Amino acid sequence: MRHRIAVVGGGPAGLTFARVLQRHGHPVAVLERDPAPDARPPGGTLDLQEGLGQLALDKAGLLAEFQALSRPEGQAMRILDTDGTVLRDWHPRPDERANPEIDRGQLRDLLLGPLDDVRWGRSVTRVVPGTRDGVLVHFADGRQEAFDLVIGADGAWSRVRPAVSPVTPHYTGVTSVETSLDEVDTRHPALARLIGDGSVAVYGVNRSLVAQRNSGGHVKVYAKFRAPLGWHAKLDLDLNRNLDLADVEAVRSGLLALFDGWAAPVLDLLRHGAAFVHRPFYSLPVSHTWTHVPGVTLLGDAAHLMPPLGAGANLAMLDGAELAESIATESIASGSGDPDEAVRAFEERMWARAGRWAQITTAGLERLVSPDPAEAIAQFDHVQLS
Repeated sequence: MRHRIAVVGGGPAGLTFARVLQRHGHPVAVLERDPAPDARPPGGTLDLQEGLGQLALDKAGLLAEFQALSRPEGQAMRILDTDGTVLRDWHPRPDERANPEIDRGQLRDLLLGPLDDVRWGRSVTRVVPGTRDGVLVHFADGRQEAFDLVIGADGAWSRVRPAVSPVTPHYTGVTSVETSLDEVDTRHPALARLIGDGSVAVYGVNRSLVAQRNSGGHVKVYAKFRAPLGWHAKLDLDLNRNLDLADVEAVRSGLLALFDGWAAPVLDLLRHGAAFVHRPFYSLPVSHTWTHVPGVTLLGDAAHLMPPLGAGANLAMLDGAELAESIATESIASGSGDPDEAVRAFEERMWARAGRWAQITTAGLERLVSPDPAEAIAQFDHVQLS
């Protein structure tokens, strides 16, 4: 008997789950709120780790294709002092494949591949388990559909999470404002040299600037700082006016004031940036778990949102791959196809792994946006040595 399985969310977690489950011969519906794959910018680059994201791709049969698309040189990392002095300049070995970079859009297209049932424009509003017909999924357009198993892979503000947990994300105290540079090698050659093949980071007191190469000469720039959630409407961040976040030049001026005194080439990352996007960092409790609910579970950020320090997408993809394998294996072993025991056992494994990484990333954020910039350097050295 084939159970009706749906995954809510067409990000790395949901698509990896679907690819692996389909590879094992099980149909699955992907319910994605975006109307099309290219409905909005896919975001920046991701480093996929050997034992996490790359392992998930291997389970999906996509590792070789990933290796052809990825950028091992993107692992390079340069750290500057606020006066522009180079403090660290790390370059990967030619055969270094621990954390190669790939653009989010490329990863999305790789995972989408030949998936049979991706339903675009299906915005889920809530999920109700335990009905006579199974798990009832409610959509924004008023429609409903029943499934035997619904996987919530719909991110930080998951609409599936309330079916298993009342917990919501909390603000970490750190905000990021993102901008970008296009055709950096031809339009901004000095910044291209500053950034190098991978990333450049500058750490100050309770703030940092990070620029990261994507493919095609595109660069993402992140200004990170400790601030109240409504920082733009307050006057306690060395800013001399309230900021309208929709006013590009006002945000640029405000950020330049916030990073006043830093080296001119570093500040050029902000001076030449295009539109600015406000991204406060939220997280779920380090040990977020829930009482098992038959028919519903969570993956990735929906289950264990944590500070964005390179673990989130990796964990999300491995979550998806492992759950899909567990369901397929249980189906074969039991002959019934009932995935509940597989889901229950998977949750226990996921919680233990996510809890460890949540502790690591929470502590890492404390060090990377710290009153003492030396803590950020120490964090980098610790990661490189490990």
